[in-house]
Amino acid sequence: MSNNEIGEHSRVTLHFALKLDDGSEIDSNFDGDPATFIVGDGNLLPGFEQALFGLKAGDEAEIEIPPEAGFGQRNPSNIQKVKKGHFSPDMELEEGLVVSFDNGDGELPGVIREVGEDDVEVDFNHPLAGQTVFFHVKILEVASVN
Repeated sequence: MSNNEIGEHSRVTLHFALKLDDGSEIDSNFDGDPATFIVGDGNLLPGFEQALFGLKAGDEAEIEIPPEAGFGQRNPSNIQKVKKGHFSPDMELEEGLVVSFDNGDGELPGVIREVGEDDVEVDFNHPLAGQTVFFHVKILEVASVN
């Protein structure tokens, strides 16, 4: 493998757009500064990194990442009932609201699914869990970091 192909421990600078199955764009940096990362540093989905292997500076690619290699499948046990008393009394609880919870290791975001009489149903799954995502990438630079 030549040094300018993406592989383990490559430093990669790229532009990307992240889209869902229906074509809606979730994120993009094509109109701004490119992203730079080192393969294997834990900042990106392993499935995304693996799909970049072999690409070189100047390459563009469409990458399909299934849930198993992306944000995982939805897990029903990640949907929890939380007593209303755990929320600030001045917080307006409504479906779709993202609330941050302290899980002992830091902040954990959850999305309110349903507000009941005494309980609030909160979904702690990643918002993209269970979805196939699509990346459009343009590789700008590849360097070896050995």
